[in-house]
Amino acid sequence: MVTQPDVEEKLRRQKEIDDWLPITSSRNAKWWYSAFHNVTAMVGAGVLSLPYAMGPGTAILVLSWIITLYTLWQMVEMHEMVPGKRFDRYHELGQYAFGEKLGLWIVVPQQLIVEVGVNIVYMVTGGKSLQKVHEVACTNKHCKPIKTTYFIMIFASVHFVLSHLPNFNSISGVSLAAAVMSLSYSTIAWAASVGKGVQPDVSYASKSHTAAGKTFGFFTALGDVAFAYAGHNVVLEIQATIPSTPEKPSKGPMWKGVIVAYIVVALCYFPVALIGYWIFGNKVADNILMSLEKPGWLIAMANMFVVVHVIGSYQIYAMPVFDMLETVLVKKLHFKPSRMLRFITRNVYVAFTMFVGITFPFFGGLLGFFGGFAFAPTTYFLPCVMWLAIYKPKRFGLSWCINWICIVLGVMLMVLSPIGGLRRIILDAKSYEFYS
Repeated sequence: MVTQPDVEEKLRRQKEIDDWLPITSSRNAKWWYSAFHNVTAMVGAGVLSLPYAMGPGTAILVLSWIITLYTLWQMVEMHEMVPGKRFDRYHELGQYAFGEKLGLWIVVPQQLIVEVGVNIVYMVTGGKSLQKVHEVACTNKHCKPIKTTYFIMIFASVHFVLSHLPNFNSISGVSLAAAVMSLSYSTIAWAASVGKGVQPDVSYASKSHTAAGKTFGFFTALGDVAFAYAGHNVVLEIQATIPSTPEKPSKGPMWKGVIVAYIVVALCYFPVALIGYWIFGNKVADNILMSLEKPGWLIAMANMFVVVHVIGSYQIYAMPVFDMLETVLVKKLHFKPSRMLRFITRNVYVAFTMFVGITFPFFGGLLGFFGGFAFAPTTYFLPCVMWLAIYKPKRFGLSWCINWICIVLGVMLMVLSPIGGLRRIILDAKSYEFYS
């Protein structure tokens, strides 16, 4: 028989663990925290590959902006739809919609692929951007070339320190710096392109001349665009840090932050994508900063901004992973919540993402491949499926139709974009040496 003291003891232990876990330990965030956390989460280095995806991607970019804003609104609404309860993590919402076991199996693998995938891609991006800064600084002096591997290690060393910040609110300074940087390097990317002027031999025809090449190129563009909108994987976790009362629920300040974030996202994405493509046409590199050779100092600065931004982004995506790892260790395996446990867990994770990043640094293809598999569901249609499962809107009503349109488009994206990504990985792999 369960006695009152037993229940109280269990609740006390539960509260103790929640006060220690990174997502739920601190709930005093302001609405602008949500704005810059969302900007940092959304405007990834993916923005630099957008001109490369243009041509077919323009309509998709605009459509994605609208759809993802809608699905983000759904997630913000669903955070507290059960009175007195908050769904602080994506999988908790999934469990409410699909059942305890199934919800975990649907959400957690996808969320982990996105978050761990983003962290690995950012290890590579950070390393390559540092390498570019080094190259620009060394143009006139005779420096020895340094392997990308070492730059990725240098970039990782920052995270061995930063990953010990306990929760979302403690990384808000890093996140703010990252959000400012994303706006800065996006502006440099398009302004420097305008300064360069339309290239004399510019062509807007498809990069490949075969029907298969065009089709695969389109699929890859889909993956790049999907990757550009991946912030949904951390949105409930960000909202969990905002205080909430029945009179003033957290969705008010959260939504305000999201709107500001989305305006910033538009200011970053659309000029870079459209101007970059207009200036360089189909010869644009898969990272537009690589297409802009001069002026050297400006390109070095932009790459340094990318490094700072990616540092913040890495932390935002790593935080929910730390939360999952620490939850399993403490709740399932009954470890004692301690500094040492956190120290070991987080260092092992950073080392893992560094190792994978060093081993597979073909950036573009990986983006498209992971983009489709996991970004499309968690961003484009999983929120809609949950909405239909929970709210059960009237069949063929407006809400029902909008959600089904998003689901169909999302599923198409999920199926098509990994194909393009896989082809690009195969093409890149031919000329690739391990640990170069």
